[in-house]
This record gives sequence, structure tokens and C-alpha cells, in this order.
Amino acid sequence: MPHVVIPVLNEAAALPDLLAAMPPGYTAVVADNGSTDGSGDVARRLGAVVVDQPVRGFGAACWAGLLAADPADGVVCFMDGDGSLDPADLLGVAAPVLAGASDLVLGARRPTTPGAWPLHARMANRFLAFQIGRRTGRRLQDIGPMRAARRDDLLALGIEDRRFGWPLEMVLRAAAAGWRIDELPVPYSPRTGKSKVTGTVSGTMRTVRDMSRVLAAAS
Repeated sequence: MPHVVIPVLNEAAALPDLLAAMPPGYTAVVADNGSTDGSGDVARRLGAVVVDQPVRGFGAACWAGLLAADPADGVVCFMDGDGSLDPADLLGVAAPVLAGASDLVLGARRPTTPGAWPLHARMANRFLAFQIGRRTGRRLQDIGPMRAARRDDLLALGIEDRRFGWPLEMVLRAAAAGWRIDELPVPYSPRTGKSKVTGTVSGTMRTVRDMSRVLAAAS
């Protein structure tokens, strides 16, 4: 069954409910990216595999979690650790990969409330999805954090970004490699606690800057 990589930075408040909702047989791999609130200790007490990645960066945490996932399980999922996504939706996202029908499945976020996904973040995401379509011909609605693919295939892609450009680079490299890429809608709820990225304009701008660098490198 899949391992689920969960990059976290100070998400101790969200982790108990998140890990309790993990589907049976799915193993949580919490990549602690330098938390100061005891996130790693919380995850360990709740039975998750915890890998410490002190080098800051969303992509650095995802990469550390990917390396820590058991190769024998084959399929690896990713999701945020802030409580905005429901682990139960991993079943639908992972199913096409497990069945061999898709190589990469993305969860296209559908906000459950107007405040779950602020306008500035949605507009930035729409721009990035447009750029992917222009460059690859793949029409996507979201560059969302919930996704599933085969572990060894992801490692072979050679993703280099270790910041917020990681999710975009994964899609661009997968498209260039001819992967079958699909999307499924997933509910997106208000996060637990204060947002560090999409909930703030400055966080969104950092993400756009990192992803713009990935787009420029792919041109």
C-alpha cells in the first residue's frame, strides 16, 4: 500500500486529526522541515514515520520524504500537513496509479468555503496551470499538493527544485517524459492554524517566484 509523504513546518495542531484520518494500510511519512513546535514528536507518538530535513524548503522536505518511502510499496502519495485536505481522498487519487491506468494523478482543489483558498492564491494557480498548458498541451486546473505516482519513476524524473517550485517541476518533467497525467477533484478546507504560504500574499509571491524560476528553466 502507498506511503504518504507529508511535508510539515510547525503543524503540531493539525497532525493528530490528519494522521487519525489516514486510510487503512497507508503509511504516513512526515518530513519535518525544521519545526519548532514539536511536530516531529507529535507524528512519532501517533505512529508516523518521521524524517528530519533541517534544510528549509518545501521541495527539500518532499524529496526527503520520497527517499524515506519504502520502495517495496511502489506508489507514493503527497499531501499537505495543515488539515486543508482529507486523507480519505487519497484513495481516489492513488487508485488510477495503483491500477496502472495513470502515471501521475493530481488532486484538483475545490474550496469548501470562500476563505479556504484566497483569491490571490487561486489567481496565481490559474496562471501556472495556463503556463503548463501552453508549454505541454496538458490542460490542468490545479497544481495542487495532493498527488500520487510511482516512487521509482519520480526519482528517475530528476526533480531539482527544493523550494516551492517542486510541484510544478514534477508536472513539467512528467509531461516531458510522456507520462499519463490525470486530475480528480478533492475538497479543500480552511487550514488548521495560521497559513504560511497560500493564505498570505507574501507566501503566494514566494511560491510564484520559485515556480517562475522553474518555468524559465523549462523554456
